Amino acid sequence: MKKNILTITLFISAILCTGCNSTSEPASSEEKTALEAKLEAKEVALLIADRILATTTYDFKNTRTDETFPSVKDMPLDMDVKVNCKYNNWHYTNGVTHLALMELADKTGDKKYDEYVRKNMDFVFNEGNLDFFRQQYDQAMKEEGWNGVRKHSWHMIFRGKRLDDNGPMGASLIALQQKYPHEAFQQYIDQTAEHILYAEPRLEDGTIARYWPHIQTIWADDAFMAISFLCRMGQATGDMKYIDDAAHQVIKYHDYLWCPEKRLFYHYYHTDTNEHGVAHWSRANGWVFMATADLLSVMPENHPKRAEVLKLFRKQASGVIRYQGKNGLWHQLLDQKDSYEEITGTAMFTFGLARAVKNGWLELDFIYAAEQGLKGMLTKISEKGDVTAICVGTGIKPSPTFYYNRPTQENDPMGEGPVLRALIEMMDAPKHAEIKAESQYDRIVVKK
Repeated sequence: MKKNILTITLFISAILCTGCNSTSEPASSEEKTALEAKLEAKEVALLIADRILATTTYDFKNTRTDETFPSVKDMPLDMDVKVNCKYNNWHYTNGVTHLALMELADKTGDKKYDEYVRKNMDFVFNEGNLDFFRQQYDQAMKEEGWNGVRKHSWHMIFRGKRLDDNGPMGASLIALQQKYPHEAFQQYIDQTAEHILYAEPRLEDGTIARYWPHIQTIWADDAFMAISFLCRMGQATGDMKYIDDAAHQVIKYHDYLWCPEKRLFYHYYHTDTNEHGVAHWSRANGWVFMATADLLSVMPENHPKRAEVLKLFRKQASGVIRYQGKNGLWHQLLDQKDSYEEITGTAMFTFGLARAVKNGWLELDFIYAAEQGLKGMLTKISEKGDVTAICVGTGIKPSPTFYYNRPTQENDPMGEGPVLRALIEMMDAPKHAEIKAESQYDRIVVKK
């Protein structure tokens, strides 16, 4: 990193120099690197999280007059009023960021990150605020239909037609509900569970699919959009039907989307034409990897599908590390080195590798790739905690050009959530340790 990393490095150097006069053994270069990485992971996570907290506002804005309001309760209906802060949008990206912030609270013991998520959700589920935007939604639907509602804040709460509307946001509410129970949170969780189990479009074999851009298209993204909710619902309720469904999705997504030659996932599969997508998009692969790690974290050891899910996770880990770039980052198109280095996919792979090593799902060797991923991520984060190189929201198109030319953005929940999750996992990750050749020489018996 820039100034912040320099400060941390100088701090570490001072500590190490202080210890030079003691009788203890000096730290090896490997130990210094591991210590620096852990300090950087924690410090940078706090930088990003605290910036998010400091820049979140709780107000509304009239986009026509530029007036702002602390509340819309009892306000006459006005179609130009919107939520003023992106961190209060109802969007799956904020769901991932909320999950990350609650994990940060658990890791550091600082409950202000839990309180932040609760404040955000209280702001949304404030009866007066939510009622106002329900009126907007109903009016827009009456006047313009589905395209009309998209223009208005919180429309996804009311639409509830796709996993982007309710999956990760519902997942974050499950985590919040376990800490701060609220009737409105539980009601939304129950509605989401009902939708995912019984209303979400699926193939005949139960694989979650979409009706666009072709009828019954399987999107790799939906692995996380569904499983983030299903695995947490299973953990919270103890009802294995949610874990069973999550495991089924992991297995079927491998059946439909895995490319054995590249050892990567395609972004999508059109079931009507039996055509795979043209791209091994980084974030799509990351969604599957992160979702599977989340599932394994809560899946009972004796679950009949656990061994298969774990085998598939290991297969993906073995495949994806082959595409890590020289700077520790993964590329926007994993198998195309002329595509740009992108942080969200990198963060998801780093997260999954670190969690897997810590839980014994992967050998310790894999932490080396996670350490390099962390180093690469730090080059895309400023000393103020600004996160760059975030690919914008991306649909699917039948040409690699679409993926090559997707713009990047800064400080968007699309990237902040995955980056925070990766940094949190790296805080207590073991350091890479190589077996030295000379330590094994005595095992070799030479006949004379």
